[in-house]
Amino acid sequence: MPPEYRAIFDEWSPPLFLTTALLLSVVLYTRGWYAIRKTRPALFPTWRLVCFNLGIATIWVSIASPMDGFADALLSAHMVEHLLLMSFVPPLLLLGYPQVPLLRGLPHDVTVHLLAPFLRMKWLRTLGHFLTRPLVAWLAMNLTFLLWHIPAGYDFALEHEHWHEFEHICFLSTSILFWWPLIRPWPTTSRYPGWIMLPYLVVADIVNTALSAFLAFCDRPVYTYYLERPNPFHIDPIADQRAGAVIMWVLGSLIFLIPAIFVTFRLLHQEKTRLS
Repeated sequence: MPPEYRAIFDEWSPPLFLTTALLLSVVLYTRGWYAIRKTRPALFPTWRLVCFNLGIATIWVSIASPMDGFADALLSAHMVEHLLLMSFVPPLLLLGYPQVPLLRGLPHDVTVHLLAPFLRMKWLRTLGHFLTRPLVAWLAMNLTFLLWHIPAGYDFALEHEHWHEFEHICFLSTSILFWWPLIRPWPTTSRYPGWIMLPYLVVADIVNTALSAFLAFCDRPVYTYYLERPNPFHIDPIADQRAGAVIMWVLGSLIFLIPAIFVTFRLLHQEKTRLS
């Protein structure tokens, strides 16, 4: 192994709290999935269990594995980290229909005596419906994405570890909101938003493309963090920036446009069924 890679692995140690929390989520979801599968096997096939647990594993790879060390040294690795958190983890988690399995996985007394009164609060349900409205969810994710990529904010997060962790929470939570109206995990019951989901995805791709193009064609390093610290890989900052921009541009666009194709076919099928 090259010494620069070995140095990152030597400095890495798994974060105990995050790793424990993620493992606990896997245990709770799996326990609840087995319980609810007994009464709703068609709604909870094995692939939903795989999706949720793969989403949890992707969180760990993104921010708890040695990748986080590479992300501190390379903008391109940091963009991969962001892409995983915002575009892969949320759909995987939501495809697992996580709400009920996670509740069923908890001890019965915890669910009934502690969580049930809280979950029955009307204001909380109203807030949940508001945050998952397409316009609100779209604005939350895209504004968070843009604001944290402003050079001052981006550099500040990398320079302050706790703010960097908060940045990750912002990316993950707002991206879950963004993907919620598209996947509508059971027991979400409100009507599917319909054709609005196409501009919802396409305009989000335009935002991603605009930032990616700016980073790709800018003739200077945008983020001074990578200039002020030694680069153990000896990669030119401009080349690293352009590599990160290409990753965002190509993979990010696919993440938005492939679901747009599926949504189109789904809606066309619904229209055909309605008219026949």
